[in-house]
Amino acid sequence: MQAFLTSSHYIDWQHPQVLAQAQALAAGCTTPEAIAKACFEFVRDHIKHSWDYRLNPVTCKASEVLQHGTGYCYAKSHLLAALLRANSIPAGLCYQRLTITDQPPFCLHGLNALYLPEYGWYRVDARGNKPGVAAEFFPPIEQLAFPLLNPHEQDLPGIFAEPLPTVVRVLANSETIEQVYENLPDAESI
Repeated sequence: MQAFLTSSHYIDWQHPQVLAQAQALAAGCTTPEAIAKACFEFVRDHIKHSWDYRLNPVTCKASEVLQHGTGYCYAKSHLLAALLRANSIPAGLCYQRLTITDQPPFCLHGLNALYLPEYGWYRVDARGNKPGVAAEFFPPIEQLAFPLLNPHEQDLPGIFAEPLPTVVRVLANSETIEQVYENLPDAESI
């Protein structure tokens, strides 16, 4: 479980701004579930999805996402993991392999799993809601942003303590959100 509480290069919860935001979100909360919900709703509702809003710069580290207020799903999941870990809630990264337009090509979608004592591991998706996308926090019931519709879409097995290298590579090597979109990572490149 320690790996899911660690501060790291991309999930840098010990960064002063991330730690301060985590503490502010936890203020007044009396249970891990209440803290987790506050962190989830903050990232979902206050950090803009880069592609939806056409916002640069491309962010990857949790502290960058918080500083710029924007990130692709992967980067938003890094911030949510950092906020949760800063509040001693174990958190990891999960991925779905989805179609982009209901048919191939495929790309990865980033989301989180967090550990709640009452329920165990619970997946949440702070990607950001919009028409046709409604992710919520209702443990133990998952309400993710994207249901699997195509028979070739899938939830990748496992909960990762760190971002997949293919995700980091795309975010780190892209100067604009358009470059990320043109090179969205896929599970085949893992």
